[in-house]
Amino acid sequence: MITLLLVEDDKDLGKVLKEYLEMQGFRVLLAETGEKGSTLFRERAPALCILDIMLPGMDGLALGKKIKQEKPDQPLLFLTARTSKEDILQGLKIGADDYICKPFEPEELVLRINNILRRSGKKEPEVLTIGRFRFLPERLELSGYERSYRLTMKEAQLLKYLLFHQDQLLKREDILIELWGENDYFLGRSLDVFISRIRKYLKPEKNIKLETIRGVGYVLRTITDDR
Repeated sequence: MITLLLVEDDKDLGKVLKEYLEMQGFRVLLAETGEKGSTLFRERAPALCILDIMLPGMDGLALGKKIKQEKPDQPLLFLTARTSKEDILQGLKIGADDYICKPFEPEELVLRINNILRRSGKKEPEVLTIGRFRFLPERLELSGYERSYRLTMKEAQLLKYLLFHQDQLLKREDILIELWGENDYFLGRSLDVFISRIRKYLKPEKNIKLETIRGVGYVLRTITDDR
């Protein structure tokens, strides 16, 4: 399991991000100060450090600089509420691999994390097969039958969720709560649109069928020829 160091002084945001990243399969070390983050870095050697710039005491830029002095090839990602060019340039000069400005969607953070880990050689891209289709969730890519599709983040999340529960009846409300965080009528209409798109993408694959169970939910079903 890949270990991340998250240094964020906002307790609520830190807790939410930690829980979300752990749901994505990471081990997360959470620190609320630069000093604590520095200690965890030395003790636990995380694969990636995610640092909020505006920290009490030792700020994120100072911590990032200290980390780079100790381990020059350590991947860094800065979180910041600031959008000034000066802050961005200062972080990049320290050696940051990327930065993301608050507020942001957790899905975007995960995408940036995975991109950094792949570039640094710490993670191979996940490849899932759907018949003759190849699906790379982190790259939002679906290809097969001489076609290639660039998925949206939500399309990729939904397709991955369906694959991990293949041949199981998934209730609409469970999908909405899992992927959107709430069961809402208008979100349900969005879900219908995404289901239609995924069904269209997979249409060439005759051994896979995305079925709608009216009034209940959906099943990504494997079709077998028993003749």
